[in-house]
Amino acid sequence: MSAILEHANITVANPEATAKWMQQVFGWHTRWSGSSIHNGISLHVGGADSYLALYAPPSTPQDPTDSYTTRGGLNHLAVVVDDIDAVEVAVKAAGFTPQNHADYEPGRRFYFNDQDGIEFEVVQYDD
Repeated sequence: MSAILEHANITVANPEATAKWMQQVFGWHTRWSGSSIHNGISLHVGGADSYLALYAPPSTPQDPTDSYTTRGGLNHLAVVVDDIDAVEVAVKAAGFTPQNHADYEPGRRFYFNDQDGIEFEVVQYDD
């Protein structure tokens, strides 16, 4: 049996703004947008085989709590890239601060938090 993660659905304050920086940083595109559950809106951004569903309720979402101490908390999302140095430049240009750089077997990584407090891990594996 084989399984592939197709998408994850996360709540953000502004799906359009989040999709914009994801397009600039990761080269993704908007696959779909429209009305969603609870009178909110959703926007799907990603590549051909997987995406993130960015959801916003009709009212401003609450600030996040500490995900590592919350059952079902989203701790971080990891994105594999071909050129980690170029992505780090794009992360900075988007206004985010790269942190926790590490070289490890089998590659390199760093983290950053976006405007919604969601932590992203950027990974480049050695060839």
